[in-house]
Amino acid sequence: MIVDIFIPCFIDQIYPQTALNMVKVLEKVGCSVNYNPEQTCCGQPAFNAGYWSDAKEVGEKFIKEFQNDRYIVCPSASCAGYVKNYFPELFHNTALHNQFKQVQKNMFEFTDFLVNILKITDIGAKLQGIGTYHDSCAALREYGVKREPRVLLDKVRGLEMREMKDTETCCGFGGSFAVKFEPIAVGMGQEKVGHALEVSADYLISTDMSCLMHMEGYIKKQHKKLQVMHVADVLASGWD
Repeated sequence: MIVDIFIPCFIDQIYPQTALNMVKVLEKVGCSVNYNPEQTCCGQPAFNAGYWSDAKEVGEKFIKEFQNDRYIVCPSASCAGYVKNYFPELFHNTALHNQFKQVQKNMFEFTDFLVNILKITDIGAKLQGIGTYHDSCAALREYGVKREPRVLLDKVRGLEMREMKDTETCCGFGGSFAVKFEPIAVGMGQEKVGHALEVSADYLISTDMSCLMHMEGYIKKQHKKLQVMHVADVLASGWD
């Protein structure tokens, strides 16, 4: 199977290893991965900030870059959920109506694609330690993944997964929310990190690197003994 991948802008710029690890996993399970180097952003930051005309311009570029009618796999439930849920707001009954519907149909978050499309739950990964999973708001409430990452993580050899308190509560990132309401966002991040430490976690894991980026800032500043890892990073561990 040939699949296209969409790498969100912040992962491309700040966490490129996560993107490479997703490719590593996809290739291990038999996919040929196609990456269009012209891709940039899906337009979600502008859309969420209320700049819909700018979001539409970026979205038009996005749609035109994924016209192969192949699965599009993305290591961000937030970006994948945005394309699936909000492109209709921008492109319904426009000149790009049919094209956006095709992209909307083909867009999949990474763990959803592995578990529900490829029907694969065991990648053969190994990671020693205790992990806890954070349900991002976008993954849980917009895209609708909760079971899939847990199924994959439960099969990682050496990794003991423990559910932390209030795992479905927001970590405080929320995109521009963390910029506009920094004290509140920091407090929410502090609480979430505290819950992870309460279960003695070595790894704080999520489908969304944006949430992990927010919490990692607090973890590093406070010198907490906790490592953030995207699901793709975990699944790419322990094998060559």
